[in-house]
Amino acid sequence: MNKSIWIISAAIAFIIAAFILSGAYTYKFKQAESISVTGVADTNFVSDLSVWSGTFSRSSFNMQEAFDALKKDEAIVMGYLEKQGLSKTEMKTSSINTEKLFSYTYDEQGNQKGSVFNGYKLSESVTIESSDLNKVDRISRDITQLIQQGVELSSSSPNYYYSKLSNLKIGLLAKASEDAYDRAKTIANNSGSSVGDLRKASMGVFQITGQNENEDYSYGGAFNTTSINKTATVTVKAEYSIK
Repeated sequence: MNKSIWIISAAIAFIIAAFILSGAYTYKFKQAESISVTGVADTNFVSDLSVWSGTFSRSSFNMQEAFDALKKDEAIVMGYLEKQGLSKTEMKTSSINTEKLFSYTYDEQGNQKGSVFNGYKLSESVTIESSDLNKVDRISRDITQLIQQGVELSSSSPNYYYSKLSNLKIGLLAKASEDAYDRAKTIANNSGSSVGDLRKASMGVFQITGQNENEDYSYGGAFNTTSINKTATVTVKAEYSIK
């Protein structure tokens, strides 16, 4: 009698274990039934903000003389920019940077053996931020007029930005998400399945490149500031369950 009970109990335990293992396998199989896709969206846009900066400097053995000469240059620079039609709110100057200048002497082994003080160099930067891109571009090209007035000025080309970039990115993310879902549906339908719930999603790389320029995409995301006309691209990685 005891042996029969043991046999029956063992059989029941085996059936229960088989049922549990079967359920676990089915759950694991269902968990594996998913599809991962990458959606892409891009749009062209035009920059609406231009930023240009230039630096002017004066050198002298007397710091006060260098300072006075630099302030005269500042008045010339700001006066010139105002004559070009810029408002005071579109221009700003930096604090003055002071640097001691030295020349060095070396021995035959290349070791420094002495130094000579050559005076002070004071420099200051001016920055323009304006929505009038053509005006800033013209000023940056004609800035040599200041050099002709004796101002020791160096400058770079303007940089171009878009003030509504956050809104643009949100719109692109919506389009990229829609593209990811369409890709998932295409793959699922062609395999006789249908798309289920979204399991997870993440934003991929956000890129800004210049239009009609041979720019390479960057792993960390390109951010073009040299072109007025730009293209923004974003990717969205998504995983869906399959029914």
